[in-house]
Amino acid sequence: MADDVALGARLCWEQFGSGAARGCRAAADGSLQWEPEGQRWCGASRGSAGRPAGGRRGGGAGRPGVAQALLRGLLAVFLPRGFPESVSADYLRYQLWDSVQAFASSLSGSLATHAVLLGLGVGDAQASASAATATWLVKDSTGMLGRIVFAWWKGLFADILNDVAMLLEILAPLYPACFTVIVCVSNLAKCLVSVAGGATRAALTMHQARRNNMADVSAKDGSQETLVNLAGLLVSLLMLPLVSENPSFSLGCFCLLTALHIYANYRAVRALVMETLNEGRLRMVLTHFLQRGEVLDPTSANQMEPLWTGFLPSLSLSLGVPLHRVVSSAFELQQLVRGHQEPYLLRWDPAQNQVQVVLGQTAGPKTVLRAATHGLLLRALQRDGLLPGELEELRSRMQAGQEKDSWAIVRETHQVLDKLFPKFLKGLRDAGWNTEKHQLEVDEWRATWLLALGKKGL
Repeated sequence: MADDVALGARLCWEQFGSGAARGCRAAADGSLQWEPEGQRWCGASRGSAGRPAGGRRGGGAGRPGVAQALLRGLLAVFLPRGFPESVSADYLRYQLWDSVQAFASSLSGSLATHAVLLGLGVGDAQASASAATATWLVKDSTGMLGRIVFAWWKGLFADILNDVAMLLEILAPLYPACFTVIVCVSNLAKCLVSVAGGATRAALTMHQARRNNMADVSAKDGSQETLVNLAGLLVSLLMLPLVSENPSFSLGCFCLLTALHIYANYRAVRALVMETLNEGRLRMVLTHFLQRGEVLDPTSANQMEPLWTGFLPSLSLSLGVPLHRVVSSAFELQQLVRGHQEPYLLRWDPAQNQVQVVLGQTAGPKTVLRAATHGLLLRALQRDGLLPGELEELRSRMQAGQEKDSWAIVRETHQVLDKLFPKFLKGLRDAGWNTEKHQLEVDEWRATWLLALGKKGL
């Protein structure tokens, strides 16, 4: 080997993720000598041979020190394999703030548990063990029932609800007559939190995993959470003796930790840059596109997305509804199919501000995205704001009372979308949006219909 390759010439190199590449050269005895990690070869291109910059000679070169080995071990335990390339760009920032909120929540939970145990009679010689057990069982049963119902009803306001639940537990000992009811309500809220938090965490894991490594990302998130909870436990052991004899001080600490918890959650959510479209982000991006002719990038749209929704009246957009709910007569079916060439049928009720979409058997992500865009486009016709020429003309006719037939308006917007949607879709892709997936709420109903229905009378 040494006879064929000049000593010191580059033979090969390797790198982990986006880390610095290290090279390998041939020694006089034919062995391979690797450069220390983090050191690069001299020379601008990979094709040029060169000597290592600052590398050590000898067979021991490249062996990591104790500190480096310890750091590598910690990274392997708490960060996904291949970090940072294997996760989304917002991963580290989000996880840091998520750890802060989890730490604050852990301390608040310790204060709440301390209050509940006091209310159950721990430390009181007159307290009955059977009564405390019954109270605990009723509390847990209420939470289980709530978890079942909430999993069907859905909702995502986990963190605020969690703080409310712990506040109830802090206040429960102050009202002995209502103690059981209060802790039951608190445990019910906590079980709702577990359902909502699990659904949110699953969506975030899908977003963060970039190399089909959801299991690894989820496992490392669990390791990080365990570490944070362990730190919270240690701090709680120091904190509880200070607050056990002073309820007002305990309540003050809880309020401070709750404020930190909510702030950290706000920063964590704002750190996220979701690249898939839900109804809220699609509405903002489409409105911006209609008014300015350009598509917002994911970073800008995520920063503009409101954290609180549902308080203002908005379009009711239902995707994947059953066909029997949309039509009740042959005439309505004919009107629904007429003008629809895409594998979806859309019915618009302007009076109720409601759009219902029936999806065909072949409807994929692109079809769902177009159907949602179509529904939001109809909403834009009822609101103020700039619109492209054809849509502005249609809105003027609607406001003047010249166009009152909702079926005709839907057909006309279909024709507008035939020209507009390809440009919008290309703009989404160019801006960095993932159009192969979405986070739109879609039911599982699918239908098949004859296109000829829209061409002849029934």
